[in-house]
Amino acid sequence: MTELTDLSIAEAREGLKRKDFSATELARAHLAAIEVANSALNAYVLPTPERALAMAKASDARIMTGEAGPLEGIPLGIKDLFATKGVRTTACSHILHGFTPPYESTVTANLWAAGAVMLGKLNNDEFAMGSSNETSFYGPVVNPWRRKGSSAQLVPGGSSGGSSAAVAARLCMGATATDTGGSIRQPAAVTGTVGIKPTYGRCSRWGIVAFASSLDQAGPIARTVRDTALLLGAMASHDPKDTTSVDAPVPDYAAAVDKGVKGLTVGIPAEYRVAGMAPEIEALWQQGVAWLKGAGAKIKEVSLPHTKYALPAYYIVAPAEASSNLARYDGVRYGLREKGHDVTSMYENTRREGFGQEVKRRILIGTYVLSAGYYDAYYLKAQKLRTLIKADFDQAFEEVDVMLTPTTPGPAFAIGEKSGDPVEMYLNDIFTVTVNMAGLPGLSVPAGLSSEGTPLGLQLIGRPFDEETLFRTARVIEEAAGPLAKPQDWWSKAA
Repeated sequence: MTELTDLSIAEAREGLKRKDFSATELARAHLAAIEVANSALNAYVLPTPERALAMAKASDARIMTGEAGPLEGIPLGIKDLFATKGVRTTACSHILHGFTPPYESTVTANLWAAGAVMLGKLNNDEFAMGSSNETSFYGPVVNPWRRKGSSAQLVPGGSSGGSSAAVAARLCMGATATDTGGSIRQPAAVTGTVGIKPTYGRCSRWGIVAFASSLDQAGPIARTVRDTALLLGAMASHDPKDTTSVDAPVPDYAAAVDKGVKGLTVGIPAEYRVAGMAPEIEALWQQGVAWLKGAGAKIKEVSLPHTKYALPAYYIVAPAEASSNLARYDGVRYGLREKGHDVTSMYENTRREGFGQEVKRRILIGTYVLSAGYYDAYYLKAQKLRTLIKADFDQAFEEVDVMLTPTTPGPAFAIGEKSGDPVEMYLNDIFTVTVNMAGLPGLSVPAGLSSEGTPLGLQLIGRPFDEETLFRTARVIEEAAGPLAKPQDWWSKAA
């Protein structure tokens, strides 16, 4: 029989239904895998084995009485940005040291209502600020993939690096993640997993630690397109507690997966051919075009002329919102508190000790662009550019149904390789930030391996609230590319 940890969510649901194994056995298999791998990968900052087994036992009882939910007994990892009632939630920042929320985020509450089982809290870049999961207070996450003939530790992408690494290494069947400028799609691409950032407003942001409120969006990472569709179907909902949550029915995403692309028009944005793009990324993109054309889609080149402004505009808007959101962390009500001789020095000492370097950098940038003399020159101009970026997409979507681009400018790089150069690090988001600036859905699907033997992904961009077209298009690419080999479990030999 296939190892329980190798099953897809869809396969596990069928196995549980047939009573081939129990939810408790499924949870135990994943907890055992975490025990072996986590010291090497650092994907989980807090495994919750007792809670997992209690939830799995309750799932087994519901399965026996025929009351199983759509994700009954499915073991998941939860990014440490999602508030989990009674379980430490820190956004992987020292400033939230020991914080245990007395409430549950809407997204995780939806998953538990669907019967899912929580294996633990996953590592991420501090406050989701990073593209490589190297800024976490708990240390970097290690990508389970390695370059051919090398033992160099690679990054798993960020900020949802714990989510992508855990899914790729079979330490959970799926994971929650968040995406502010590429933090679901970019880690999915470099770990050979599937990740979707839904349309802004599709999943509630209530109970998720905020980075940039007009850009943040929750979504799932899993190993197949179908599994990702099943997870999003459970995560998405209207939520009156989030004023940006859209009051619209949640489609049956899984039902759309096998519809194919015959009759669809796929747009190829000319502006995504950036100077210095690696030849293998260009070749992968062309391969994706050929696969979709072969499956019956029409291909059309489109123009998104304001794309070149997206990255600089993003790095004004996101830090500006972050500087406002992070002002609440002052050591008074929760988290870390450093002593001071008065209230002001207590604030200063707490923030000095509590925030990491990248978070401090973005707070300073954000405060600067919002200051009296620079608000019009920077922040207001960036918001106007955002409107133009959205208008480009609106115009292009009059002619095409979906767009195909690379997800990342290259494969996973080694830990420490780019962390000394913030600009080089920020360029990792060059293909993904436009989607957040325009509030659109974007999905990364594995499409092959790099010359180094590590995964590469292709990105699909859709119309607002048309995630179904992304899933059906991604499934065609997934089928054409064929299943990726598993990463070698070098960590079990090291254990």
